[in-house]
Amino acid sequence: MASEQNPEAAEIPNPGDWPVDPQEDAPLSDDRIWVDGCFDFQHHGHAGAMLQARQLGSELWVGIHSDEDILEHKGPTVMTLDERVFATEACRWVTKAVPYAPYVTTLPWITHYGCKYVVHGDDITSDSSGEDCYRFVKAAGRFKVVKRTPGISTTELVGRMLLCTKTHFIKNLEAVLNGEEGSGNEQERKTTGAEMRSRIQSYATDESGHAPGPEVYLWTPPYERNPSHLLPVSTLDPPSPDHKPGSFFRLIEGRSAQPDQRIIYVDGGWDLFSCGHIEFLHLITEHETYLGHQHGWDEAHRAEERVAKAGWDYPPCFVIVGVHDDEVINYWKGVNYPIMNVYERLLCLLPCRYVHAVAVSAPFMPNHVYLSSLPYCKGRGPPDMVYHGPTGFTPLPQDPYTDAKKLGIFRQIDSHEFADVNAASIVERILKSRAMYEERQRVKGVKGLGEEAVRRREEEERMAEELREKRLQEAKEQS
Repeated sequence: MASEQNPEAAEIPNPGDWPVDPQEDAPLSDDRIWVDGCFDFQHHGHAGAMLQARQLGSELWVGIHSDEDILEHKGPTVMTLDERVFATEACRWVTKAVPYAPYVTTLPWITHYGCKYVVHGDDITSDSSGEDCYRFVKAAGRFKVVKRTPGISTTELVGRMLLCTKTHFIKNLEAVLNGEEGSGNEQERKTTGAEMRSRIQSYATDESGHAPGPEVYLWTPPYERNPSHLLPVSTLDPPSPDHKPGSFFRLIEGRSAQPDQRIIYVDGGWDLFSCGHIEFLHLITEHETYLGHQHGWDEAHRAEERVAKAGWDYPPCFVIVGVHDDEVINYWKGVNYPIMNVYERLLCLLPCRYVHAVAVSAPFMPNHVYLSSLPYCKGRGPPDMVYHGPTGFTPLPQDPYTDAKKLGIFRQIDSHEFADVNAASIVERILKSRAMYEERQRVKGVKGLGEEAVRRREEEERMAEELREKRLQEAKEQS
């Protein structure tokens, strides 16, 4: 036993050397929970673990292993430590992210940060020696188990990238949730749909993980869904009676927009939701907070008025995030994009602290009629601002944001620290280091992929580029 404890003691930083404050030991609290891991992608499996952990206490501290430790014990990471820390801290249920947490969870680390209990899923996690990573906290009676989120993992996502599979696509999320589409018999589809709906409900919670948080809407277009309606259409010039708004159905009720909040709209694919997307949303929030400050939003008496009126001190902006369907993204990007289906992407967005509502199945081209029909916009006109950031999509024959620009409500965020991190660049990272990731897949029990899989991916990327060029030319001829 003594030999097991010596490695623990060797990893204890001195005061001033801890990766984040406090530098002195914090009082031990039953309500301060610790979880740790690689958190390589911000997929909904990781979010599910954080949510369940947060629901067990009032604070959630998240230890994140270094790139070097993960390479030694598990294999290479896709995302860097800085990227993983940034993405983790954007989760609304996280109190603080702690980088360089030891791969084998030790009592001195969790005790220093005042966390009495460690929470982990019901799967086994081992170090490079095959020993349980949580053996010390288990022996001390300071370990709690939560249910592992089924159907998603970093290993699964890497496999999709390398094998170019499309079996994860969802054609119509509402139909799947209602048990009308999907695999299995009618009862199995209904059971699956109910489980998916329940998970959406649980992820659409506030910072506590218990009370209502972001709202979720499903948008139905006023036309049959088909590729011909994916082309840019302005409803300002010239006006047409054919331009109808479609309809919004509120799937999840949560915290609604307040009359004095600015309504902000952003849209995108949000595939492999990562620090690139998160920093874009963060910069929007920062800019809107600055505007609020300029107009006295943070004056003490106004904050008191907001709390008295709504029960909480809400921010100056309410951000609605539009999410494109799988077929829309695949039409323009090809191969097997999106790597995450629309349900998985929704579950990635909901935990983000910069998101207040999500509109699923949003159109690729948000014209004036659509913008004016957004939830919280009826009766008041289009949103106060439409933001757009760096994108990996192919150039289009007409600007998707033509109407927003004509209305004077468009703002571009061009560059930021993580601007180059997107689905395409993440796939490129995987392909460049295929041999290492293939070994990681092998260790996880996934069949070896080999060079043939990489060649197939590269060929499909090339063919997708040719198809994009063809569709672009066709769209130009129609416009």
